[in-house]
Amino acid sequence: MERPELPLPQLHAFVVLAEELHFGHAAARLGIAQPPLSQQIRRLEDKVGHELFTRAPGQVALTPAGSELLPAARRALTDLAAGLAAARAVGSGRAGRLRIGFAASLALTVLPGLLRTFRDRFPGVHLDIHEMTTAPQLAALHDRTIDIGLLREPPTDETELGFSTVLREPFVAVLPSTHPLATQRTVRLAQLADSPFVLLPRTAGPTLHDQIIGLCTVAGFAPRIIQHAVEWQTVCALVETGLGVSLAPASIRRIRLKGVAFRRIEPGTARTRVAVAWRKNDRSPLVARLLATVGQDPSASPRRSGR
Repeated sequence: MERPELPLPQLHAFVVLAEELHFGHAAARLGIAQPPLSQQIRRLEDKVGHELFTRAPGQVALTPAGSELLPAARRALTDLAAGLAAARAVGSGRAGRLRIGFAASLALTVLPGLLRTFRDRFPGVHLDIHEMTTAPQLAALHDRTIDIGLLREPPTDETELGFSTVLREPFVAVLPSTHPLATQRTVRLAQLADSPFVLLPRTAGPTLHDQIIGLCTVAGFAPRIIQHAVEWQTVCALVETGLGVSLAPASIRRIRLKGVAFRRIEPGTARTRVAVAWRKNDRSPLVARLLATVGQDPSASPRRSGR
């Protein structure tokens, strides 16, 4: 026969009485009258099928059955208290697990400060960090394998994801240190027309790739791409070998390579956009905490990336 579950209020009353061994003292500690306490204990004894206390004038003691139940009752109450505390922490966004995708180049700009600030504010939250380019981040957000994305140039036709700008940074020319233009402080884009290019593939970040191609087109040439690399660090390493030149976000200058020169470009008005991305229907308090940390209000309508 299946044993009936024991109500937690009755267990609580049992543990307090077992500690006080006095109905009056236990009732006062529980904040109830003595008759309701006696009723709680009687109901619990009915469920157990045995008396839990011996009662004599001026004397209350645990029976063998009561002594056996007491450790399990304490564990149940402790586990419940811990579970409630954990649930409250997760529900309020003070604990849990948050999965974040980020473009590798953002480790050179916004990522360290953002993570440091978030960890300082919410030390109970475990951050699960995944390095990935823009296109995989978008797919991972849709697949719900990450909760937040930090990416470059989000698409303008996305309806299920929200985007908001974190920063905009200029482009720089990435040149081998032996390149003739490396002696100049500023490079006009048209001067790169005859140089081979090393770029990220379009599949890694379509909007950013198209933006770079567009800059070259406005400057009067179509770049001759001879090599693709998925990460900017690899692009710079290939440039260092003399394989070609590139255009990259200005933060790439923090990659210290002896054989690479980073130069400002003219016109210098072009900017690459870094955005935080999230699912619009995500009601996770952890996502709300992260968005608040980067200065966003998740209760407001997210700004579309084309605006």
